[in-house]
Amino acid sequence: MNWKDELTQALAENGETWADVEANTMSEEDMLKPNSLPGRGGCAFTVWTAKRVYFPVQYDSNEWIGSVSRHPNGRPTEHQGGG
Repeated sequence: MNWKDELTQALAENGETWADVEANTMSEEDMLKPNSLPGRGGCAFTVWTAKRVYFPVQYDSNEWIGSVSRHPNGRPTEHQGGG
C-alpha cells in the first residue's frame, strides 16, 4: 500500500476526489513509495481540500490517514493514533 492509494480511499470516504485537492506536501514519488513495509513507514505529509485536512497517523507500527474539517463545524475530533 502507498499514501496515494490510501488518500484516494480517504478522499472517497469523505465524498471527495483528487480534483478537490488544493495543496499537497508530497511529490508523486513520495506518494507512490510503500508505507506498509516493516520498519519503514511512509513520509510525513499534509493534504488540503476545500473541506478537509488529511495527515498521517501512526500507532504500533501501523499507519493510516486521519483527517479533520478544514473549517469550524462544531463537531468534535475523535482521538487519533491509538487503539
